[in-house]
Amino acid sequence: MPTTLICFSHLRWNFVFQRPQHLMCRFAREMNVIFWEEPIEIGPRETAFLQVREAPDAVKVRVVVPHLPQGMPDDARDAALKRLLDAHVASIRGPLVAWYYTPMMLSFSRDLDPDVTVYDAMDELSKFKFAPTHLLALEQELIDRADVVFTGGSSLYEAKKHRHDSVHCFPSSVDRAHFCKARVRQFEPADQEDLPRPRLGFYGVIDERFDTALLDAVAAMRPDWSFVMVGPVVKISEEELPRRHNIHYLGPKTYGQLPAYLSGWDVALMPFAMNESTQFISPTKTPEYLAGGKPVVSTPIKDVVRHYGQLEGVKIASTPEEFVAACESALELSRHPESGWLAEADLLLSAASWDTTQARMAGLIAELLGTRTGANSQALLVAAE
Repeated sequence: MPTTLICFSHLRWNFVFQRPQHLMCRFAREMNVIFWEEPIEIGPRETAFLQVREAPDAVKVRVVVPHLPQGMPDDARDAALKRLLDAHVASIRGPLVAWYYTPMMLSFSRDLDPDVTVYDAMDELSKFKFAPTHLLALEQELIDRADVVFTGGSSLYEAKKHRHDSVHCFPSSVDRAHFCKARVRQFEPADQEDLPRPRLGFYGVIDERFDTALLDAVAAMRPDWSFVMVGPVVKISEEELPRRHNIHYLGPKTYGQLPAYLSGWDVALMPFAMNESTQFISPTKTPEYLAGGKPVVSTPIKDVVRHYGQLEGVKIASTPEEFVAACESALELSRHPESGWLAEADLLLSAASWDTTQARMAGLIAELLGTRTGANSQALLVAAE
């Protein structure tokens, strides 16, 4: 019977296409994948239900969204979610893998009896804005239950490696074929085509990890540069965003649209704030920007410095003055891709494939499933004797 993987995610499938989507699309090639999202609230007198749909961009990925009555106490919410989960998995036959991106979903799924439990720690969620106070306790329970722990970067690996016997570092990878499209001239998106050059761009979630003050200062220092910001604004208010004539907020775009925007930039930016929420991040966009043929300017995020800081095409800067100087150097590089910086980046990217990452993860899971299957078979033989 085919294996089923149920992925408990705090990020919605149709949000920014990142690590969960990359991995689940690839796992769906060899097993059935259920992508369980956070609940959506409905009217207080309505009945809880599950919305189930097929992911439009991934064969064999089933997106499941609980709908719960507004105003339910936490214990009632967990009880309702448990009932919905139990009913949904009741018909599953064959091996079951439970994959967690958030420990918070353990509160209603801890009675699930999977053959293998995976905790893929892509972020240190306890450091994020509005993190629940009991998240750390649930994370420890999840780590204790997990058969294997994956981390989304080296800093997270160092923070988790002593908390479990089987912790494996799988840093952000890249779909090179997708982003290499940006290296040739693309059809210019309508909301970007009239913006003056040079263009310095960012795509991703704009939240408490984004250094709005740095962007404001750099834009003020270079009023003739266009700063293109692509992505949703989350957990901060629109009023907190700097507003200048040369800063352009284009809103969220689909994963498929990103190469067209990237193609029209001269330099790619990662102006992350240096705060608690960025202490352990390993941005997926670093290899994506490079695969798109763009030099990168980043604040000194630990994993970026560690994995990419030695590249000529990645500039690290802290202050507005340093950031402007780094952008000027990167603009010069963008005019001369033949100078060798891009070939150097390509050599590093050759070992950073999502296909390779998923295959290595799948191998570890298959080994665990094989061990469990062997143990179960042996138990049945003993019982028969």
